[in-house]
Amino acid sequence: MIDETLARKSARELTALIKSRAVSPVEVLDAHLAVIARVNPTLNAIVTLAADQARSAAQAAEAAVMRGEAVGTLAGLPIAIKDTTLTAGIRTTFGSPLYKDHVPEQDAEAVRRLKAAGAIVLGKTNTPEFATGASTVNAVFGATRNPWNPALSPAGSSGGSAVAVATGMVPIAQGTDFGCSIRIPASFCGIVGIRPTPGLTPSYPMPLAWDPGQVHGPLARTAEDAALMLDAMVGFSALSPISVAPPWKSALAEVERCADARGLRIAYAPDIAGIGVDGEIDTICRQAARRLRDAGAAVEEIAFDVSDGRAPYQIWRGAWMVGQQFARLAQLEAFGTNLKGNVQAGLKVTALDLAAAEQKRLEVFHRFREMFERYDVLLTPAAPVKPYPVEMNFPDEINGQKFENYVDWIAPAFLITLVSLPAGSVPAGLTRDWLPVGLQIVAPRFEEPRILSVAKLVQQAHPIGWPPHG
Repeated sequence: MIDETLARKSARELTALIKSRAVSPVEVLDAHLAVIARVNPTLNAIVTLAADQARSAAQAAEAAVMRGEAVGTLAGLPIAIKDTTLTAGIRTTFGSPLYKDHVPEQDAEAVRRLKAAGAIVLGKTNTPEFATGASTVNAVFGATRNPWNPALSPAGSSGGSAVAVATGMVPIAQGTDFGCSIRIPASFCGIVGIRPTPGLTPSYPMPLAWDPGQVHGPLARTAEDAALMLDAMVGFSALSPISVAPPWKSALAEVERCADARGLRIAYAPDIAGIGVDGEIDTICRQAARRLRDAGAAVEEIAFDVSDGRAPYQIWRGAWMVGQQFARLAQLEAFGTNLKGNVQAGLKVTALDLAAAEQKRLEVFHRFREMFERYDVLLTPAAPVKPYPVEMNFPDEINGQKFENYVDWIAPAFLITLVSLPAGSVPAGLTRDWLPVGLQIVAPRFEEPRILSVAKLVQQAHPIGWPPHG
């Protein structure tokens, strides 16, 4: 008899049960496979299931535990990997028809580290083509649906990973984030996601080795689980020229020690991007920020406007798209509409455009730096709009005001990427129509433990439960 309730336990609970021999990795695997069989046909989060490989790995993990061997921090834990991230022997399509049968021979360094910690790769999760876009849909696998309402989008581009975690298909999952791709899917699906400081999690292999934009990070149901996974991913790698080691020994240890927010100076800014914010979302996020006063923090609402960073981000993103697809530029006409349009826009970027964008980017960075001299943490809505219909490519307005650009709606997230800061999203509450709202937590570089500690306190004060489809 398969005990599906195991899939409702946290990653930390599962690893403790496995190490104590209270449950076996095979039992844990079977529980999550049962959830996938029940939920995934409706939501389409996992697009390649590696059940046989996962069972062999679970059996090997069980044998190691029974022999009393030292095992890793993620021993026997099933995880999912975004379909833009290489997995040895498991199909990796990048969400593109050009790679629909592609099976890599090597793991990405982030995956290798997770497996070295004992994690078991159970499947690959859906993503837009080459992670281009904030909706999780592609021509190979179709659309992923939101577990709180399958008529709505889970956002993207790590939407498949977010849905898999939110529903208990896996306890934790890997994602990547350039504009918003971990944080807004976490927000739309009611879970925790964190974009680490560039360099903390190695991005090898990727075409732009010096790029501080795209980073690997965890998606989890709790702040503690996100910290557990982050600890397994971070650390210096000779494979990455921008790789750095964290200044802390363990994010999880620091999060576990956090009992309150005494001494923290917290700023809440409802609209850092100058695009507006849905009134109900602002109310929920503001209330969650103010509630941190109960945990001992000093909380102040501020006006913090970095909207002039939107245009520089677009310039940088355009050049980034060309660099990412450089080896495939001859196949431009075979790309989907979103990816093709982004690359074509990038091909028009000039050296003068880049130089001007970098100057403005520096100004915006120093504005953040000066703000963080007064506050320890900045809170803002992770997404300014609610989840939108799954058929929509992107929301085109907010409070009746049309967006100037199709990625403007994710500006509260991408403006953090622009200045190389870490940020997380944590559920702050539910709307009247029972949809999760994410609170974005931003801190100075290398302050991931602080971000996740605040996320822990927010979750304790605002539990939202499980989605209806989970």
